[in-house]
Amino acid sequence: MTSKFVLNVANSFSGEFAEFCAGDERMHEIMMELASEFVEQEAPVLDEETAGDVAAELLMAVTVTKV
Repeated sequence: MTSKFVLNVANSFSGEFAEFCAGDERMHEIMMELASEFVEQEAPVLDEETAGDVAAELLMAVTVTKV
């Protein structure tokens, strides 16, 4: 298959794939893990409860979309 064909097929599915990912609980779980890790690295002085709250707020502030 040609690169152009592959790019066209991927582009035609990209919006649907973003919705698929956004609707899958596994995506939310991994995003929460990443948000928690990020907060732990960037703000290690926060207590565990506050760090969890910040991570949850980060998760709610980010979305999976087609670019």
